[in-house]
Amino acid sequence: MEQLFSRIRAALLVAGCVASLAGCAGSVAPEVKRLPERVELSGTFYRGEAHQSGPQVLASLLSQQGIVITPGLLEKPLHLPGAEDKLQQNMQNLAREYGMVVYPLDNRLPALLTQVAAGYPVMVRFSEGSAFWAEPRYAILSGYDRQKQKVLLRAGMNRRELMSFSAFESAFEKSGGWAVLIQKPSQIPAAVDQQRWLKAADELAQAGQEREAAQARKALAAH
Repeated sequence: MEQLFSRIRAALLVAGCVASLAGCAGSVAPEVKRLPERVELSGTFYRGEAHQSGPQVLASLLSQQGIVITPGLLEKPLHLPGAEDKLQQNMQNLAREYGMVVYPLDNRLPALLTQVAAGYPVMVRFSEGSAFWAEPRYAILSGYDRQKQKVLLRAGMNRRELMSFSAFESAFEKSGGWAVLIQKPSQIPAAVDQQRWLKAADELAQAGQEREAAQARKALAAH
């Protein structure tokens, strides 16, 4: 009889574990389930933790667009050190000065992974640290593994920082849920929001890049 109860307990334990795993797998959003199982983008990455890693991330993304640049060359136009509180806006302004379209994304993981699956690295801001101390950090979301439910970040000194979907979503939300694409005018994002792209083109024109803004509008019309 005791052996029978032991077997029942073991069976219930296994069933509970299976149910738990199934629940985890089921927590993936339907949009993510439709994406390729695993993606890892290549590209230039500058390591560094100074100034919340902002110059390093922006220089990496600009380099991937064919612009010859280093993080050190961006510090002065970003007004660093001293203007860390305006870093997010200053990086967007500077990217436009280089002729890039700054396209904001919805603050949802499926929206970010959709762009990565399309081949576009995403600039994100997330909170790094503990419950007692944390600070914002910029990174490049450059991959994911849907089966393992992990994202791949290029952040700080780490070229391949793996983080679970849930941990990333929490850190991303704590830091404001900010994410953008740094695109050439000809690079239309996946599942593009036309009004959002046109607004980004207008902001590019306001930065003095009228020719590139016209290219962005033309690319959308041909899309």
